[in-house]
Amino acid sequence: MADQLMTPRQVHAEYGIAPQTLANYRWQGIGPAYVKTNPSKYGRVKYRRSALEAWLDAQTVQTGSSAA
Repeated sequence: MADQLMTPRQVHAEYGIAPQTLANYRWQGIGPAYVKTNPSKYGRVKYRRSALEAWLDAQTVQTGSSAA
């Protein structure tokens, strides 16, 4: 089964991360990996579900860790 591509709006609907927040993360280079359909500034941005899940896993802080 192919990895689902999601628009920023779909990401927002399923994960609650606002499209503008995703755009800020892309600009800062700290968000989930994304696919850009065209290299110009008008290219559509999409996220692979697996990349989102991996990024969210990496953001998880364990209770009792020094980062908490």
